[in-house]
Amino acid sequence: MSLVTTFDSTKESLLTLLSSVACGETQLPDFQRGWVWDDDRIRGLLCSVSQSYPIGAIMMLQVGGEDVRFKPRLIEGVRVPSPPVPERLIMDGQQRLTALFQALYSGGPAETKDSRGKPIKRWYYVDMAKALSPNGDPEEAIVGFPEDRKLRSFRGEVLLDCSTTEKECQEEFFPLPLVYDSTALTAWLMEYLKGDPERVPERLARWNLLLKTVVQPFQHYQIPVIVLRKETPKAAVCQVFERVNTGGVSLTVFELLTATYAADGFNLREDWRRQSEALKKHAVLRTVENTDFLQAVTLLATLGQALEKGATPGSASGVSCKRKEVLSLRLEEYKALADRVTAGFIGAGKLLYGQKIFSARDLPYRTQLTPLAAVLGFLGERAENDAVRRKLVRWYWCGVFGELYGGSLETRFAKDLTEILAWVDGGPEPATVNEANFAPARLYTLRTRNSAAYKGLFALLIRDGGLDFRTGQPIDVEMYFDERVDIHHVFPQAFCSQAGIDLKMADSIVNRIPLTARTNRLIGGSAPSAYLERLQKNSGIPRERMDEILRSHLIDPSHLRADDFPSFFAARAEAMLSRIEAAMGKPILRELAQVEPDARGDDEDEGLLEAASGET
Repeated sequence: MSLVTTFDSTKESLLTLLSSVACGETQLPDFQRGWVWDDDRIRGLLCSVSQSYPIGAIMMLQVGGEDVRFKPRLIEGVRVPSPPVPERLIMDGQQRLTALFQALYSGGPAETKDSRGKPIKRWYYVDMAKALSPNGDPEEAIVGFPEDRKLRSFRGEVLLDCSTTEKECQEEFFPLPLVYDSTALTAWLMEYLKGDPERVPERLARWNLLLKTVVQPFQHYQIPVIVLRKETPKAAVCQVFERVNTGGVSLTVFELLTATYAADGFNLREDWRRQSEALKKHAVLRTVENTDFLQAVTLLATLGQALEKGATPGSASGVSCKRKEVLSLRLEEYKALADRVTAGFIGAGKLLYGQKIFSARDLPYRTQLTPLAAVLGFLGERAENDAVRRKLVRWYWCGVFGELYGGSLETRFAKDLTEILAWVDGGPEPATVNEANFAPARLYTLRTRNSAAYKGLFALLIRDGGLDFRTGQPIDVEMYFDERVDIHHVFPQAFCSQAGIDLKMADSIVNRIPLTARTNRLIGGSAPSAYLERLQKNSGIPRERMDEILRSHLIDPSHLRADDFPSFFAARAEAMLSRIEAAMGKPILRELAQVEPDARGDDEDEGLLEAASGET
């Protein structure tokens, strides 16, 4: 069995590399970040080359492959009136090649930064005295001069002037760009020798030593070059880039597709800006990321490919939104589906709004929006059918309370898309619905917003008519008009602490309700029996109405008026489980509730007490 490699490895002279950069044969893919190296790093690199030290390999991608087409751009400092189609693109080594090109080959000063990040321009010289001294420091021998080639003191006094060839020779500061310009190199030597006729033999000896120790190491320097062949798949190019280019950008599929589409004159970044502006008009969609969007588009694109082969929506194999498939998304597919996916996300936002999830902060899983948007984008107006909508709502809550969208998700996205579409057409329940289960003991460990189930349960309480203790208004109305609704304790923490109530139980979701900040301040740290009387008196709420408000939160009024925490906790926990069952459309196995309530869940990180934040 013969093995075929996807790359070639060789060595090239630094001169050959810089020449190919200068003429545009070697360019950058458009997704590469800009030139960022500072003066110190450039001088360090030049010092390494002058001593023939290795500076690492350069990785290139051969241009011309059918699978990989990136928009190219010239390295900073290259001036080519009509840039040619490059022969290869730099995948790793951009900063090193740019530094060497600007310092040695560009014909102008290198545009870099000082140690404080201030933009500066520098010409690079070799201090011959330090370079040729047996005890000289090679790093100190490389000196950067300002654009006017004059070194100054802090007061502005000129300390060293190399603004002309005559002055360079007089000061014995050799300009490094001459190492690759034989004509200029000879001219500099002649000026150097005639500068002191009486010391020509001595100067010639120093020149020969400079050639040997500095100039020739640059002229003969070889760099290892790895060239990925043009047949290399796009996914492999992306993976290789991320592994080797540790100093570069994090190459997301969005950035890679942006560069790919740019080769066909399409600005993906600008199109995403347009799509995201439409999404951000809906508060619950404001955290949707470009990768979420591309995954939804890819789900529909791969589904479309399967349908073209004769599959039905519910049985389509090959539907996927994994990295490989996203990278294979053709521009024409993106253009055809992008607006439909945006409509799907907006439809998802409307569906969640109906479930009383109003903002990204209250969204259980951002990731669950991706398959939902794909489903809605495929169904279009059909998703407005009541029977279809109820199935989607049930699937949504099964995903939330089954806590199924917190891990590796691409496979679930594709599975949900095809199975939901089959379910809508009368097929079996999706695995997300069939397999979802909420363990009753989980109520004891839900203590912060870190959990999707925590956010989901409060959305259910609000959706099903939870009223504010003080105003009697539905909580969703208070939230809509930005009345600073937050989640607070029924039995206040101060009371629980004084009463010896287990703070883990007191801080769990069973002892939490959504209330406005003003209502919470009236509650304070009092016993429930005391603050209920105070609320009734201050707000003019009759006892019967207050009991109605309490029941809207699944609270038995008699337990609060008796300050009976154990009875309150047990009854409300059971009522919450019933509410979750109704949302999921399936029973919860109650025997799973017999778990010690001090078991810690994944919400414990924020701690048990939040008194410092004003929450009671």
